Amino acid sequence: MIMNDKYLKGLGTALLTPFKNGEVDYEAFAATVDWQVEAGTDFLVPLGTTGETPTLSESEKLQVLEVTLQHAQGRPVMAGVGTNSVQGTLANLRLLQDADAFLVVVPYYNKPPQRGIYEYFKAVAAATPKPVYIYNVPGRTGSNIEAQTTLALARDIPNIAGIKEASGNIGQIMEILKGRPEGFSVLSGNDDDTYELMKAGANGVISVASNVFPSAMADFVHALQAGKFEEAAQMDERLHPIFKALFVEPNPIPAKAAMAQLGLMENSLRLPLVKASPETEQLFKKLLDQPWA
Repeated sequence: MIMNDKYLKGLGTALLTPFKNGEVDYEAFAATVDWQVEAGTDFLVPLGTTGETPTLSESEKLQVLEVTLQHAQGRPVMAGVGTNSVQGTLANLRLLQDADAFLVVVPYYNKPPQRGIYEYFKAVAAATPKPVYIYNVPGRTGSNIEAQTTLALARDIPNIAGIKEASGNIGQIMEILKGRPEGFSVLSGNDDDTYELMKAGANGVISVASNVFPSAMADFVHALQAGKFEEAAQMDERLHPIFKALFVEPNPIPAKAAMAQLGLMENSLRLPLVKASPETEQLFKKLLDQPWA
């Protein structure tokens, strides 16, 4: 296990990809990255689920990464590269090789057994010297990486550096926290699990909510890092309606609606995603009217 401290801690934002007239709006994207940096986000995660990456071309992916790196001001950049084939993931690794680290989703649709998942991540990690982070999100992929498989990868593969755990299975994540080798990062993949997991020793979160409320999320996560659990609990309670609202429709539909209301990007998505319902729009008008927002 290798130690990559600068990647392991704090608040990472799963960045949205703005569109305008059907094309990626790189100007709006650069402005949102600048906003994240100014708010105190610790690392940046472009080209994940929240970024509608399956709808992006290779040239768009490359330019999104380049803009992120140009505006990151030294923040580590973890690029999403995962597909449901080794060949596709390795092609993304080559394309996005300038990223500081790579986020690799558990292969979706194929429904591999645990030994297949292990061999897949072993093959991906062998193709790069850079840190590789497992992304477990069975609600989207249809496959869960079990705790023992994660721990085996953490022990056996030097550059498997951590996991973004979005299974919502707290028992499974606690097993990883208890058994992980030194230096292996556990990052919450669900905003509403962050308090419980970081209090138990997780290293941070890759957040959707921090797209819309970066300063509030940075304060929350940094309070947890500092062991200010009573203060963080109050923040968690306050932020909970936001966490819930951002998933009343599939992510990133609500987040795009919120960012459009803030004037940071157009409320534009690529099919098969569509704009938020009027009810979701109204919900965010109320939330964004709060003084702390």
